[in-house]
Amino acid sequence: MPRVVLVTGVARDLAGRVVRRLSEDPSIERVIGVDLVAPAHPMGRGEFVRADIRSAVVGRLIVHAEVDTVVHMGVIATSRDAGGRVVQKDINVLGSMQLLAACQKAPRLERLVVKSTAGVYGSSPRDPAVFTEEMTAQVAPRSGFARDSMEVEGYVRSLSRRRPDIGVTMLRMANVIGPSIRTVLTDYFAMPVLPVPLGRDGRLQFLHEDDAVASTVRAVTAEPQGVVNVAGDGVVSLGQAVTLSRRPFLAVPLAGSGPVRWAARRAGWAALPDDHLQFLAYGRVVDTTRMRKGLGFAPAYTTRGAFESYLASRDAKDRPEQHDEGVPT
Repeated sequence: MPRVVLVTGVARDLAGRVVRRLSEDPSIERVIGVDLVAPAHPMGRGEFVRADIRSAVVGRLIVHAEVDTVVHMGVIATSRDAGGRVVQKDINVLGSMQLLAACQKAPRLERLVVKSTAGVYGSSPRDPAVFTEEMTAQVAPRSGFARDSMEVEGYVRSLSRRRPDIGVTMLRMANVIGPSIRTVLTDYFAMPVLPVPLGRDGRLQFLHEDDAVASTVRAVTAEPQGVVNVAGDGVVSLGQAVTLSRRPFLAVPLAGSGPVRWAARRAGWAALPDDHLQFLAYGRVVDTTRMRKGLGFAPAYTTRGAFESYLASRDAKDRPEQHDEGVPT
């Protein structure tokens, strides 16, 4: 069992919730949260240390605090959260490289858990019906969060070769969605008009934000599993998702979608990355056998249930404030 756990990226909601959950475990003596920005949310008995994973400070902290488990949740999914794509890539790639170099030098480190993404499999018409953990992308992501995550996974494999004594669990999560998290996908389904790829109907999988937290906590305490796909049961087609969202849509040719993306950005509706319509067009489905049998984790929400949880929250925010009759406002 882990004794001292360090979690990166704790200023963001998911990592902060992981710290709170771990701090509730009496068998874990100490939980340390690291980020450049102090979290606005509570961390239970977790301790916050302001530090940049690109610096040597985190390496010294790992050694001096005798950390035995590192949970890396500091790979930023959207450039908006980082202040731009250049900064995002610098934190994701250089920061992860520096963190893993520090892990390599930490004599007491026994376990590493990395939050990755199923986006490393890409989305293309050549994809298999279902991706297992042993498969690779038919068409590799060329930019953004998925590309950064591929590079981070490469660094993790290098660490495993140099320090085979460190047990690694790498969680390739499906698109995380829910009532409080904000992602490119939630921004997309909040648009007043949804651009959809003409003639395509990708099969989509989602992971509820609560299950993203719970699976990470499980990975900290379970035996190391290597790469694990994590997703809610079932599949929702893009057409079904659009119907459930109750939004009008506009069919857009994949080859000519640039003006629509430009208009969306100008309107402030959503910052659609270049590969977003590819994902909606071709979808992505992962096999979760290892999640259930190896990791021993079963999501509380299905793919559809996770999406409906998000929609309920979106619709509540869209609804105008209600007041009782006769009560002055």
